[in-house]
Amino acid sequence: MEQGTDANSGGSSEAPKGRESSLQEILSGIERVGASGAADPKISSVACDSRKVRAAGLFFALPGQKADGSKFVSDAISRGAIAIASAEPRSADASAAITWVQLLRGAERRALAVAAANYYGHPANALKLIGVTGTNGKTTTTFLVDSILHAAGLTTGRIGTTGYETPRGTRTAVNTTPESLDLQEMFAEVRDSGGTHAVLEVSSHSLVMERVWGGHFAVAIFTNLTRDHLNFHKTFEEYFAAKRRLFEGMGAGVPDVAVINADDPYSLRLEGLAKRTLKYGLTETAELTTKTFSLRFDGLSFTAQTPAGKIEVRSKLVGRMNVYNILSAMGAAIALEIPREKIEEGIANLELVPGRFQQIDEGQPFLVVVDYAHADDAIRNLITTARELNPSGRIITLFGAGGERDRSTRPLMGEAAGALSDLVILTDDNPRNEDPLLIMNDVVVGLQKVNAKYRIEPDRDVALEMAIDEAQPGDIVLLAGKGHENYQILRDRTFEFDDREKARAILRRKGYSKKGVKK
Repeated sequence: MEQGTDANSGGSSEAPKGRESSLQEILSGIERVGASGAADPKISSVACDSRKVRAAGLFFALPGQKADGSKFVSDAISRGAIAIASAEPRSADASAAITWVQLLRGAERRALAVAAANYYGHPANALKLIGVTGTNGKTTTTFLVDSILHAAGLTTGRIGTTGYETPRGTRTAVNTTPESLDLQEMFAEVRDSGGTHAVLEVSSHSLVMERVWGGHFAVAIFTNLTRDHLNFHKTFEEYFAAKRRLFEGMGAGVPDVAVINADDPYSLRLEGLAKRTLKYGLTETAELTTKTFSLRFDGLSFTAQTPAGKIEVRSKLVGRMNVYNILSAMGAAIALEIPREKIEEGIANLELVPGRFQQIDEGQPFLVVVDYAHADDAIRNLITTARELNPSGRIITLFGAGGERDRSTRPLMGEAAGALSDLVILTDDNPRNEDPLLIMNDVVVGLQKVNAKYRIEPDRDVALEMAIDEAQPGDIVLLAGKGHENYQILRDRTFEFDDREKARAILRRKGYSKKGVKK
């Protein structure tokens, strides 16, 4: 999901709410090139999107990938900004009444993170932060940790791809990890509601863009590292270096505890960075592990060996990957000194994670699964999970590749899906401003490499029906790529589209009922 969006050109029009502060208080700890205008005006709002500026506002004009915030200075001033923070010298658009603070070039986003923490009264200092990074498994792990914390009677915030949730409500997620200003506002909501913990997905983009700068993490979890986001990071080593930053500390010291995947080779390069390291996995070097586990469609059950003793796991989540996710969440809970019985309760309480191997049951004699898998390794894991659960049935996999994303992964996605599926239905994902047919051509290269049986249907609605029509009793239909998303993004419009609801509607039209027979 995360793609380094432009802070000045997108997002909600609702302005964040904070406290009136002096400009110098907000800028405390930020190194500056210089300033002109009133030395210390009173500031009533801080924004990095000009549309969120209110009266007596401070506007951070940040550089973006698609738009430069300095182009929105006039708009910010017209909406009530009385101070501008930018790496650019004073704009001709700024009257003498405007205070202009010139920031160090290249350090603008760190400056925003520091200012946001100052503005909201350093709310993260009142919370234990649990950060989850890695390519796959972040969302499920945050849901598991949050469920365990709730079982222990704690008030929390949970922030990630499927939404931003605080005790004051839920927001739609724009990025996996929100901009620092929004993030600090959410931390403040948790703190002011009596909350004690916040668990968040920490994307590689957010680490590079310093959205979590200044936050001390009680626990940092590393799930795994596979190819993704190379359109942003350029090289795999650069991608790993971004993830590693969480364990090196983001301006507030290294994490108290690192919980790392002992079965992933990149974990070796994270050992010793945090004050304490806990390793989980299925190999002998793991401190949190299990010898055996059962894989069933109705969930997982196993006994985990941990530094806190044996923990009995009964979970409604399915598949080998969720054994890893559960062990990692367990490691975080042990680091936070949550009692074993509350860990067991929290794991058992989690019914599902939206769009993560989410089963769609309308009584049909085959399985329909919606999953967010949208890169080659995630698709490979998804199909492998389905095979382990149902080795005798056919696997029908529907997916597409997103536009304006790493093009080099497209043939790899085709190769992974084609090699492991009995039939692939290739369709649109979110093509954005790219030609959908050219995207699919890139995927076809991989499908043909493994002599896959495949069909192409650009219209995702039609393709979903095609995939379900193909299913016979005992088969598994995997609807991959969009998961929890309830929209589709084309060149000229974004419209409502939810694979889960579409699949349910198709199955009902075909006459299935929850009783397992046709109506």
